[in-house]
Amino acid sequence: MGEAVSFVLNGAKVRWTGPDGSRLLDVLRNEFGLTGTKCGCKEGECGACSVLIDHKLVNSCMVAMGSLEGAEITTIEGFSQTERFRALDRGFAAVSAVQCGFCIPGMVLAAEALLHRNGDPSEAEIREAISGNLCRCTGYNAIVKAIQIAAEEGKGLW
Repeated sequence: MGEAVSFVLNGAKVRWTGPDGSRLLDVLRNEFGLTGTKCGCKEGECGACSVLIDHKLVNSCMVAMGSLEGAEITTIEGFSQTERFRALDRGFAAVSAVQCGFCIPGMVLAAEALLHRNGDPSEAEIREAISGNLCRCTGYNAIVKAIQIAAEEGKGLW
């Protein structure tokens, strides 16, 4: 037995066929070679595996492939080709918000999900938006500041 689903991955229509119960995280990394989606806990707790599904932030380790028929999935690789990514990239660089870098793909996608909904978020809204993404290096203050800079710089992008 197996599953087959068709979906859009980083702007391209794809069809995947594989074992029942396969998780999106494993398929992205092992079958599509999209290793920017990190494997942290495989329990939905750390946010390192965050991707966007239909513009909503989700932990890909918790998503069954069978649930993705017709979905639009964006990974950090796909998002990194956009002007919105460049605004976030400049914000993160401006305040040295990247240290080890492991959490950053998930943090950037969390920021994109927030800014897609609200292009002018408050500090509290930013902190809430990234609360599902663990970072052991920065203490979050630099990441919050980076998102604020990107929101200001990117007015009109979101």
